[in-house]
Amino acid sequence: MRRRTVLKLPLVLAAGATLARMPHASADVGRWPADRANTWYQAQGWLVGANYITANAINQLEMFQAATYEPRRIDGELTVARRIGFNTVRVFLHDLLWAQDKEGFARRLAQFVAIAASHGIKPLFVLFDSCWDPNPVLGPQRAPTPGVHNSGWVQSPGAAHLADPAYQRVLYDYVTGVVGLFRNDNRVLGWDLWNEPDNPAKVYPKVANKQSLVTTLLPQVFQWARSVGPTQPLTSGVWQGSWGDSRSAISGIQLDNSDIITFHSYGKPNEFEARINELAPLGRPILCTEYLARSLGSTIEGILPIAQRHNVGAYTWGMVAGKTQTYFPWDSWDHPYPATPKTWFSDLVTPDGVPYSNSEIQTIQRLTGAAGRP
Repeated sequence: MRRRTVLKLPLVLAAGATLARMPHASADVGRWPADRANTWYQAQGWLVGANYITANAINQLEMFQAATYEPRRIDGELTVARRIGFNTVRVFLHDLLWAQDKEGFARRLAQFVAIAASHGIKPLFVLFDSCWDPNPVLGPQRAPTPGVHNSGWVQSPGAAHLADPAYQRVLYDYVTGVVGLFRNDNRVLGWDLWNEPDNPAKVYPKVANKQSLVTTLLPQVFQWARSVGPTQPLTSGVWQGSWGDSRSAISGIQLDNSDIITFHSYGKPNEFEARINELAPLGRPILCTEYLARSLGSTIEGILPIAQRHNVGAYTWGMVAGKTQTYFPWDSWDHPYPATPKTWFSDLVTPDGVPYSNSEIQTIQRLTGAAGRP
């Protein structure tokens, strides 16, 4: 039996931050020049982190709704993230949280940023997402489906609101409101405006005209976010197809509007490096905002040294193995697993801070210089 190191989770509540004043929108800002993006990136240091959701949350709504938002848990889990060696986390938000209670949601976001900053961690916030369930509902969320990967994650905006022109005003208020809250705040790393906008979410019923609707809305979302003049970069990560001369329409929108380039790769190390080389000619900073699928050959030991060599930021999918159950593989949707697999698909530690693999944590700490950090 291998010996496991426990990274203990302290329960220390970080002080909440005061709500920032909303700036007035301005239309005279555009995409960052490449030299500005590269200067910004040089000032950050090498960015290494995880896609983060609390262990008690099955999706974005459950993480940030008032009834299930747990700042003490966040403080403890981000303590572990910092000990691992992370200096950033990617965090998903949702338009319904703003539509329901924008003042309360803003206070919780401000507190989250303060907690993360107390651990030297900068969040990269994701505003919209085209993956998984297209019918999000506020309030208590369903329990995880046993043995199934990400059985309760929800899209933002949901199918009904994506197709509703009248709801675009809410989406505009959400984007400008959230970005505006932190537009001058150097504790926030940046804004990932739309996660995998062309993802068809095949395990759920097809959303009518989804690709067309997203293709029209995505450039507007970039314009809305830019209109408040954030000092942080905007991006949206490409994840499929070719990113050279034969890009899809949506990939073209993403790459042509992003201040920094982000991408997803769950492939083996040679595939990961090929994707970096495909994007390098764009001359902008590059972050891989999703990797880690152990059974597919996307591992920390294989991927992270390549990312460091190319000065590419890297975020594992998942950190704490909780209600998202992303330690199960994608094919669990076809045949649910009766027990936790011996080889976790994604995620890094158990809810009580025990690493899935000590050697993975040691690799991260060695590469980030975090070895020996208390």
